[in-house]
Amino acid sequence: MTLPLHYSPEVAVARAKGLPIVALESTIITHGMPFPQNVETARLVEAEVRANGAVPATIAIMDHKIHIGLTAEELDQLGQAKGVAKLSRADLAACLATGGTGATTVAATMICADLAGISVFATGGIGGVHRGAETSFDISADLRELAETPVTVVAAGAKAILDLPKTLEVLETLGVPVIAYGQDDFPAFWSRSSGLKAPLRMDSATTIAKAHLMRGTLGLPGGQLVANPIPPAAEISRDEILPHIEAALVEAVSKGIAAKSVTPFLLQRIFELTEGRSLASNIALVLNNARLAAQIAREIADRTAKA
Repeated sequence: MTLPLHYSPEVAVARAKGLPIVALESTIITHGMPFPQNVETARLVEAEVRANGAVPATIAIMDHKIHIGLTAEELDQLGQAKGVAKLSRADLAACLATGGTGATTVAATMICADLAGISVFATGGIGGVHRGAETSFDISADLRELAETPVTVVAAGAKAILDLPKTLEVLETLGVPVIAYGQDDFPAFWSRSSGLKAPLRMDSATTIAKAHLMRGTLGLPGGQLVANPIPPAAEISRDEILPHIEAALVEAVSKGIAAKSVTPFLLQRIFELTEGRSLASNIALVLNNARLAAQIAREIADRTAKA
């Protein structure tokens, strides 16, 4: 059976020429912010990838196809679509089979990127172990995907609404390399430090690319998590953001919000509690991650071409 992959013209040319490509998720478009700001932000992120020497490939599911890269028209269409499914490993195939429209989470984007031969993916923050997981067992599929799918994921750490110590413990158990970029601390999405030391530190895209390629040489499964701290000017400190996170968590529990609805609810409440600052910071960190991901993708492409 032929893989249901559909490449945008830009990505098709990049593949033919062996150019570096960076995968981008689509839940930030459909579940992150309203139209037209969602599409405007997606275009800014794609432009940042191009400005740093790589080709962006925003991934989404439409018309029984995995779209690897979206045209301007398709991006507008997705940005205004209603009832878009939020897809992970469990429901990716079902959405393709039924012909639904789906936005890819970190896990689903990794799967689709790997199918398309894309090695690097830029996102905001990964999912992880939710607070209270010892009773709810709410652990994101992103962690297992990092252990199984050979894609280097550039994120500003895990989302700060999560239980970060448990998230790092699970990543260690699964054998996922967690690499802090340019610092020793593990970043916490809106904040440059979580107060936790990252297992690994690397200070250049070259070293990260070498580690990615070495994993393939050794036959090790899974990818790498590159934890790229938010730029200092866009940071919301831990001391400032934590009370808002705690308040939003209490509200989510009181309203019985669970499963896939938790993260969108919490992010929206924190946006309101910070009077919009959290969204501005989110956009800044995604752009920062796109820059680093493009640099890593260039290094991987250069080294692969010379091999």
